[in-house]
Amino acid sequence: MTILDQASPAAPAMRGMTVVQARRALSEMFRRAGLDSPELDARLLTGHALGLDHTGLTIEASRAITDDEARAIDVLAARRLAREPVARILGHQEFWGLPLRLSPATLVPRPDTETVVEAALAAVDSGGPRQRPLRIADLGTGSGALLIALLTELPNAHGVATDVSPEALQTARDNARRLELDRRARFVACDFSAALAGPFDVIVSNPPYVISGDIASLAPEVRHDPRRALDGGPDGLDCYRTIAGQVGRLLKPGGHLVVELGFGQEAQVASIFRMAGLVPRPADTDLSGVPRALCAAVPE
Repeated sequence: MTILDQASPAAPAMRGMTVVQARRALSEMFRRAGLDSPELDARLLTGHALGLDHTGLTIEASRAITDDEARAIDVLAARRLAREPVARILGHQEFWGLPLRLSPATLVPRPDTETVVEAALAAVDSGGPRQRPLRIADLGTGSGALLIALLTELPNAHGVATDVSPEALQTARDNARRLELDRRARFVACDFSAALAGPFDVIVSNPPYVISGDIASLAPEVRHDPRRALDGGPDGLDCYRTIAGQVGRLLKPGGHLVVELGFGQEAQVASIFRMAGLVPRPADTDLSGVPRALCAAVPE
């Protein structure tokens, strides 16, 4: 039974509760529904409904919520119980410590993807100081997460982000503007690097890599992501082949390509890159020990 089964909009389920009681009731409901992080989800959604941050929830813990606030919590709870990700409900997600807004055309940036940022920075560090001028490309940028994170770490770098979705590009552009990075970033509508001209020092990408036939079996939260940001074709490798065929003309000698990998794809992607004349190195692993970020260099 969900909140909406228990109460109509005229009689919200949380009516008469204090802030802390409502948050605890929501956490228990999420726990019974088998959600992975019921307490965190309840805190974030209660705070969002009430317009309170973590400190505000503590300060106002003992006050009674209004009927309108109870209805707002009910609506958000129903969306989460339908397995809509919290980040989509809130409309934003933190990545690399940065608040990024989302849209229906963008993936929700995930912590595993920060491994790509770490690998790209390690590649930059291998060639000299981070303060040197650099040119970066982010292919299939979505929310702009990879490019924006790198620009915050590389003060004299300039970058270009591409996507086939105008809505995704607008979201990425808006994120760069809010973080005051838009003067060092450009946004181009195209398929990966099809409309770009080099040379670039670093190219990064989190391409679609899910096997088409596996999408229906993904977790419900993941299936809220746009399909074209997930679908990597019959074997999950279509986009890596496209990228490998494009970047050779774009990377400087000694430049680096860094891509996110799906589970179990390291050997196949490394082979694709070798056939394109790139030199891959062993992939960096994410916090779960899964090979996640593959770096390949152009021979000097």
